[in-house]
Amino acid sequence: MSIFSAEAQNNTVRKENSPNILLIVVDDLRPELGCYGKNKIKSPNIDRLAKTGMVFKNAYCNYPVCGPSRASLLSGVYPSQKRFIGWNCSQDEAVPGIVSLPMHFKNNGYLTISLGKIYNNFGDGKGSWDKEWRPPTTTTQFWDYQSSESIKIHEERSMEWAKDTSIRNFDNLPHKRGPAFEKPDVSDLTYMDGRIANRALEELQDLKSSSKPFFLAVGFHKPHLPFNAPQKYWDMYNKKDILLSSNCFFPKDAPDAAMSNWSELRGYNGIPKEGQLDTNTALTLIHGYYACVSYVDAQIGLILNELENLGLASNTIIVVLGDHGWFLGEHNLWCKSTNFEKAFHVPLIIKVPGKVHGAETKALVDFLDIYPSLCEIANLSLPIHLQGKSFASLLDDPGQPWKDNVFCRSGGETIITETHAYTEWINDKTGQPYARMLYDHRSDPEENENIADKPENKKLIKALREKLYRHLKTRDSLIIP
Repeated sequence: MSIFSAEAQNNTVRKENSPNILLIVVDDLRPELGCYGKNKIKSPNIDRLAKTGMVFKNAYCNYPVCGPSRASLLSGVYPSQKRFIGWNCSQDEAVPGIVSLPMHFKNNGYLTISLGKIYNNFGDGKGSWDKEWRPPTTTTQFWDYQSSESIKIHEERSMEWAKDTSIRNFDNLPHKRGPAFEKPDVSDLTYMDGRIANRALEELQDLKSSSKPFFLAVGFHKPHLPFNAPQKYWDMYNKKDILLSSNCFFPKDAPDAAMSNWSELRGYNGIPKEGQLDTNTALTLIHGYYACVSYVDAQIGLILNELENLGLASNTIIVVLGDHGWFLGEHNLWCKSTNFEKAFHVPLIIKVPGKVHGAETKALVDFLDIYPSLCEIANLSLPIHLQGKSFASLLDDPGQPWKDNVFCRSGGETIITETHAYTEWINDKTGQPYARMLYDHRSDPEENENIADKPENKKLIKALREKLYRHLKTRDSLIIP
């Protein structure tokens, strides 16, 4: 018997005893928010939510790319060399028949709705949703350009790509996109995220009278490239106050394997195909990222306000997260897809009615922990295949002893502890490591010096390697009845 058929029989949850779930996923959002002690980005609505919930200061995604990160989060299983590989991966292909997070709630009587970008690919997680919606788009509209100049540039470059059969693969596709940013004077509803938020308001109004509890997932596209947002959000920042990163250099003694060419950004018009960005372009991109975060924050505020206005907030668990980290010039890197901590570190904020308000925890958690946590909070059984650990008890006792480490991967395999991050790049054929790096986050939180080859760290590395390789040997051992 499959998990799906077994759980489909368990449809007994009653609304009066069951909390609603609102899951908000923000693409490429790094934890540079007021509630994380930062003061550059203006995010009043997310910060307001944090004051009524819990901020997870040390939360990590398991793979710093949209597709694998989301598939791992929603399936509850680790990415590995065998599954969730690459930006366009499919949960249904990698782990067919698995019961996803929304499917588990659906099988237990919840009405499940996906709006915007939740799974990377529309239609993935088959059977998970009662309703799945994204704004209808053409190829040009998918990149959400609104100015006539941006649209013209994008369409011309797209035509060049379509005519050149030598570059028809994803690695080269990014070299034929439009501008990396724009700031037209338009309303919030002009861009996709405004329309997604508006659809969420409509769904909440309908859900108010539903006889079932709901699991509503809302996925925003920004601050994913291109950094397109209405001008008023750019105007919230004075470019003179925006600064370059303090560590625009590659870490001392870091291996070449750790480097990235940030091809995702290089695909946009006006971005060089190699080499570093000039100062003005770099500052404009940072400005654009900030503007996009503030734009999405405003959309989140609309949803939170509507939840309150409809009287649904008192019985709704709210989760806001970024799907992975992001570089804004640190280590001369942009985008994600590396094994540095900044690519894995994510914002995670959870509000549970009746639990601690305005709290934070430094406990190590990762995306695999979200599935079992929501199940425990909602009093649902845990599917046997889950590989994460519920952090529900942290909501009552944020400072309790917790996990010793989390595991992440990109090109290399990484273990992150409370004090260190260790990565190995392993040859697929020989199984032997060919590069490694170690950072001490107590003395070097920005990971500016790789200390893996220092003799005094041999004992520490041995212990970290043992844990890492134990994980590598067991992560593919899935139990799916």
